[in-house]
Amino acid sequence: MRLWFLICLTLWFSTVGTALPPGSIQRAAQRPAPAKAPDVPAPDYAQLFNRQLPNGLEVIVYEDHAVPLVTIELACRNGSFTEPPELNGLSHLYEHMFFKANRAVKNQETYLRTIGELGIIYNGTTNTELVNYYFTTLSRHLPTALRFMRDAALYPAFDEEEFAREKEVVLGEIDRNESNPYHYLSTEMTRRLFATYTSRKNPLGTRETVAAATTDQMRLIQQRYYVPNNAAVLVAGDVEPEEAFRLVATYFGDWPRGEDPFKKYPLVEHPPLKASEGVVVTQPVQNVTIQIGWHGPSIGRDDAATYAADVFSFILRQPNSRFQRALVDSGLANGVDLIYLTQRNVGPITLTLQTTPEKARAALRAVYAEIEHFADADYFTDEELSVAKTLLEAEDLFSREKVSEHVHSLSFWWASTGLDYFRGYLPTLRKTSRADIQRYLRRYILGQPHVAVALMSPEAASSLKLTEAELIGAQQSMAAAAAR
Repeated sequence: MRLWFLICLTLWFSTVGTALPPGSIQRAAQRPAPAKAPDVPAPDYAQLFNRQLPNGLEVIVYEDHAVPLVTIELACRNGSFTEPPELNGLSHLYEHMFFKANRAVKNQETYLRTIGELGIIYNGTTNTELVNYYFTTLSRHLPTALRFMRDAALYPAFDEEEFAREKEVVLGEIDRNESNPYHYLSTEMTRRLFATYTSRKNPLGTRETVAAATTDQMRLIQQRYYVPNNAAVLVAGDVEPEEAFRLVATYFGDWPRGEDPFKKYPLVEHPPLKASEGVVVTQPVQNVTIQIGWHGPSIGRDDAATYAADVFSFILRQPNSRFQRALVDSGLANGVDLIYLTQRNVGPITLTLQTTPEKARAALRAVYAEIEHFADADYFTDEELSVAKTLLEAEDLFSREKVSEHVHSLSFWWASTGLDYFRGYLPTLRKTSRADIQRYLRRYILGQPHVAVALMSPEAASSLKLTEAELIGAQQSMAAAAAR
């Protein structure tokens, strides 16, 4: 869901791989089949323009003259979804090397001093299926910023001393991540939900792969994925579209087209879960956090279900929903949430509940009781459905207020779904019906194999002795089936 994109960047599929706290919202995407959208703005997005250069580079312009600032962003379809185990985390390490020495700048210190003198704010992020880099600066510095971005993208030096320093920085991120108890919850969920190809869902990577990384591997990543036909340049803010298209063509037009990396190195197909499973993870925490995960819909295969997932999750998130009343207002849970993470190849659906050790068993029973009724005709009202769609649209519009942040959402959705899906998001969202939601629930949640992970202290685990059958709701499912 676009409106929570910036929150997403710091959660499960984020650059730093931070742990998943209860109630967090996530969205991500796998590589779409690139679509050539027309160079004509749609009514819902009149400020958005895009063209494709002859070398395959997508150029996306979002025009907003409110303040004399411009953000340029280079987006590349790369990230952990391209990584076999031996390369896990190296897309993230590559991102760390981006703002370093290149053909035009001899070292990192000179590079940073030069962009600092121009008042450029810069950063980059690595997600499951997108790596992006951005500059925000005064609009009059647009040509200079584009030149800096071009040199960093096309002509990295991969200096060995700088590389050794950045490896230590990334290893430090792994250390910090492992100091957070919720890291072990999200890691266990990922490991079990995507057991066959776990590395493809872990942007941070492992200590072993990062420590052993070489500059030759950086050049391998550049050769495979940093090609114009696998990238986009976005320009957002105080800019005239035609001038932006001209400048991007000037600086990036001679970037040589490469092989389609996803033809030569196809994405994996995550196999469906064969059976439900549950596990307790112990860490020094006071409360109990229970997470239940399912395989959800994939972009390009079941787009309608992605909209239904967004709307249903939003309904459940509202304080007056039956879901919240049954679990939070009742006092069984401190917080509860259901989220869907959009992806090209199996977007996970995750229910997260936090409670106390004393209430954990009752809360677990209650949450499975609610799940059994998700598709009931009276689980939510027509008014709740209408209000959810209205509020989703309003939050989407509010998210566009700060252009320097909204451009990250644009690049995220360019990589995840293509601009046609993005442009049509609100009109299609408005059409989502109760029948669409029930179809989504029956296909992806109700009666489907799932993974349940409970995070608690060793003392709580010893006292509660939750069984796997309790964790996966097996007894309640059998009772509900018998009742039907």
